Amino acid sequence: MSDRLPPLTALRAFDAAARHMSFAKAAEELNVTPAALSFQIKSLEEHLGQPLFRRLNRAVELTEAGKALAPGAAEGFEELTAAWRSVRRLQDNTTLTITAGPGLTAKWLAPRLYEFARAHPEIDLRFSATLRMLDFVRDDVDVAIRFGYGPDEGYYVLRVPPEWVTPVMSPELAEQYTSPESLMEAPLIFDESIDFLDPPCDWPAWFRTQGIDFTPTHGSHFSQADHAIDAAAAGAGVALGRRGMAVTDLHAGRLVAPFKTAIETKAHFRFLCAPGTETRPQIAAFRDWFVAEIDKTAYVSEAFEIIPVEDIPPP
Repeated sequence: MSDRLPPLTALRAFDAAARHMSFAKAAEELNVTPAALSFQIKSLEEHLGQPLFRRLNRAVELTEAGKALAPGAAEGFEELTAAWRSVRRLQDNTTLTITAGPGLTAKWLAPRLYEFARAHPEIDLRFSATLRMLDFVRDDVDVAIRFGYGPDEGYYVLRVPPEWVTPVMSPELAEQYTSPESLMEAPLIFDESIDFLDPPCDWPAWFRTQGIDFTPTHGSHFSQADHAIDAAAAGAGVALGRRGMAVTDLHAGRLVAPFKTAIETKAHFRFLCAPGTETRPQIAAFRDWFVAEIDKTAYVSEAFEIIPVEDIPPP
């Protein structure tokens, strides 16, 4: 049997019919008549030398040969479509698709984006607020901003300064809880989105920086960092806030950080894109803006004694 591939149109017809298990629906997807689609599949079967479908009364089903071919055909067209999109994106300097976590999008990106949009009206911004791992090619994503350790092999990576955490609260609560010891009686807020950090950057670790052996057992728990910060700004309690999540509210005065000791995590926010695409005009413009915006609030860190988490005494 020859390894020569059959016409692409015939393989496309087979792929659509195998996905829908219907010649009529496949023909509708490809915008051809059912007769034309049936002809393409028949020519494919003649090329192969055996049937790919069993034609039943009002349905079709795959033969063993069809079952063997269907996964590879589907994967092949997905790869081809992804490659085509990738090539088309290289020619598009007016659209920028960014993915970032919901918390960072709500607390850091969204309040600042008007500045980027005003400076670059020619760029059409699109956002995907998700923590799901995305494929730059398959998902039509240009830039990803992620928090953690990586690994980041195979990407262009720009790391921003390490994150730190410190107690943050509303100005009103700060008048009630004026010392680290007083926080043992405060309503504490737990941000479970940083539970993955190792070593832990949690309430017991922060208390140890103050020479206090205390493990809180009660409080409000939030799975999303922005929800924890919003609760603290509303006066619901004291959160152990991350720099990137809390800095906008600290800058605006909605939150205060009265105790000037912070824990530096070993994790970073990273600006990621496919290697080689960092020089595309819209990606380079967004990267430069991203770094400049971080620099605008760098002064916030200067007020703290920032202790690397690995230097904190163990419990």
